[in-house]
Amino acid sequence: MKSLFESRFGIIVACDVSSIENLCRLVEETYSVEGIVGYKIGCILGLTYGLPHISEHIQEITDLPLIYDHQKAGTDIPQLGEGFAQTCKDGGMRGVIIFPQSGPVSETAFIEALLTRNLIPIVGGEMTHPGYLSTEGGYIREDAPQNMYSLAAEKGVEYFVVPGNKPEQIKKYLEILSPITDTPKFCMPGIGRQGGQIHSAFSYVKDVSAYAIVGSSIYKADNMTSAAETFAHEALEFV
Repeated sequence: MKSLFESRFGIIVACDVSSIENLCRLVEETYSVEGIVGYKIGCILGLTYGLPHISEHIQEITDLPLIYDHQKAGTDIPQLGEGFAQTCKDGGMRGVIIFPQSGPVSETAFIEALLTRNLIPIVGGEMTHPGYLSTEGGYIREDAPQNMYSLAAEKGVEYFVVPGNKPEQIKKYLEILSPITDTPKFCMPGIGRQGGQIHSAFSYVKDVSAYAIVGSSIYKADNMTSAAETFAHEALEFV
């Protein structure tokens, strides 16, 4: 599988802003910072403006890869995987995050649909907030995330979303995935205002690849460039 990012470590900026104008300002003030490797587009921007319109604006500023996060894609019937993947392809995305909580049949279908279109599937299983797993009072069985990750790796997926504010879980998932794939790459939300720290999160995966997904700690900062530089500098210490 082709690599999504040029660097083994870095920062993915989560663009959870409210307008195209704010999005362009965020990208303009951060894209040239060493260690910024890509931009994550969420469903609010996507549904409001459409992916083609969003990617057109960003591509006028930078050619860094765009990742679409539909919050949470991959949970519908298998037949919808083809249309979803094609929409992401037509929209200029290069990576797509899915959380296949509805089972292995849908997970397989969505992964294969993305791969067929030369898109990079990024598979999540465990989220950052409390009350998600059944052991915390949530709806998701405790061992379900590891099943999602393992099947994805068996299907050729190399990129995985793991909670950056739960370092021990990162270690656990690396141990689960290492026998299945030689090239696991971890994308980590939960860094910054959700309490996660790059050093503690990356320290478990320093022998593979790690990317912190950072949103409001950058786009709500008084100086977005300076905030991006601070996070990027910490990530690049692992290079």
